[in-house]
Amino acid sequence: MYNYICNGICIGGITLGSLMVVAGFLHLIPRLGAPGKAFSQWLCVAPGLDIVVGYFTALPLILGPVFGGWIGLGASVLAQVLAVMIWTTLHGLAHPQARKGPRIVKFLNALVGPWRNFLAVWITAFAVPVFICVRAAELLVYPFLVWLIRFPKYKQSEWVRVGRYKFENLVGHDLIWCLYCDWMTGVWSLGSEMLRNVESFWCPIRFDNKKKCSNCSVDFPDVFNGWANAEGSMEEVVDILKDQYGEADINSWFGHPARLTVEGEETKDH
Repeated sequence: MYNYICNGICIGGITLGSLMVVAGFLHLIPRLGAPGKAFSQWLCVAPGLDIVVGYFTALPLILGPVFGGWIGLGASVLAQVLAVMIWTTLHGLAHPQARKGPRIVKFLNALVGPWRNFLAVWITAFAVPVFICVRAAELLVYPFLVWLIRFPKYKQSEWVRVGRYKFENLVGHDLIWCLYCDWMTGVWSLGSEMLRNVESFWCPIRFDNKKKCSNCSVDFPDVFNGWANAEGSMEEVVDILKDQYGEADINSWFGHPARLTVEGEETKDH
């Protein structure tokens, strides 16, 4: 047991140190002249951002169990939490004027209470593995659909990117969680966009529940703008497929008014 604990402490210490060193390096890069600024910008958008996010989120969750089992996993997670809290404190101290001014965290602490806000925001961190899986599917699964059935190819850097660090006086706690949301919403929105193509191509049939149709139409506009009625016939479904995809060059979902994100250009509506 003693050896397991020592191994966990070692893994946690190495993980924490590695995370803090790379975090410091990310702050240093933009100060290295024009090449550094260009590289820093590359790291803020996909695919560079995928490397950064993977290093800070997925890699510790993989290497921890590999080298220490469950104790290694726990030590790695604890190191990640400590890294965020240490960085948050140091970044706030480095920006005293912004730290003492109006802040998101101050208002929300007053609104729901400091501990409730603190626990709630950390609970959202449990969703990180979910978004990592979604991102992996975007990178490893969707390209095969582009190749096999001519789904639209997206410029993913227009979706998966972070830029809220540029917002004035956004520091410490506010900055790190806003960057998380910045990345998270881009990943989720791109995944939803890709899934629209899947649904309209393979299953253009409305759901048999009106409330579900209404709810899903927010993310899948084709529900009321092209999909067949739930009470319709298979002939109706096939006719829709012929009309929407029969002469289409790109088999994109067909309800969107403009396709500005597809290959960087607007494609014709189908």
